[in-house]
Amino acid sequence: MKKYIKPVKAYKNLEFLNSADARTVRILSEFYEPQSRFRKNHIVDTIVFFGSARLVSLKEAKAKLREIKRKQKNGRIKKDELHKAEKLLEMSRYYEDAVELSRRLTEWSMNLPANKKRNASEHQKPGSGKRFIICSGGGPGIMEAANKGARLAGGDSIGMNISIPFEQSVNPYVKPELAFEFHYFFMRKFWFVYLAKALIVFPGGFGTLDEFMEVLTLLQTKKIKKEMKVIVYDEKYWREIIDFDALIQHGTINKKDLKLFDFCNTIDEAFQKVTAHFAKYYSD
Repeated sequence: MKKYIKPVKAYKNLEFLNSADARTVRILSEFYEPQSRFRKNHIVDTIVFFGSARLVSLKEAKAKLREIKRKQKNGRIKKDELHKAEKLLEMSRYYEDAVELSRRLTEWSMNLPANKKRNASEHQKPGSGKRFIICSGGGPGIMEAANKGARLAGGDSIGMNISIPFEQSVNPYVKPELAFEFHYFFMRKFWFVYLAKALIVFPGGFGTLDEFMEVLTLLQTKKIKKEMKVIVYDEKYWREIIDFDALIQHGTINKKDLKLFDFCNTIDEAFQKVTAHFAKYYSD
């Protein structure tokens, strides 16, 4: 008797899909799958928060410091642990500021006529959708704070997580339908920038610097043509981390390049600059 076999279809062949030969398929999947979900959820544009994944809330930082001091009495801590816990408490203000700024921006967005109309009815004309939705990297720290603020306001937010060895899962303030898991950093950054009308850069480390510098480069080289507001939160921190004036003095950037972003030092200032930018360029 003849024996017939039934081969596995290419798009069901996991060995192939996970191979080097199918890398382009996986890259395209990280373009089309998010695009499909954004359309399904009527997401038009976003306000993106960047910042450190290592920062925690004021409550959590205080609890950590109490625990360190308790261990210190018993002589069971390393020399620098107390300093780290004290610094974590000091930096927790950025987490709290991100929560509050996100909450206020979400409340403002939800009260826009277009968004109020959409929230009141499922039947909308083609092309209408949710405007200025909070978006983060989906993980802990400032990312969590941004999503938490949107949740406190009663609004939706987006979490674009990245698969890396030591971090991170999507924080609990993102709804499953707006939680994304990326393998490729460049596809994740594409979606950050493509939907954004504003970016708010809180204090952070290598990852935040990478995202911040890439956006500035895209603006500087006119690859981003839309009117995008970039807010750099806490001038004192960022001028300590990056000597912008030295870059000008050495001739590696022009003075006018500093106009690609605005420093803001308070929640009120950041809120005012973002909403005024939207009123000027996106009032329709």
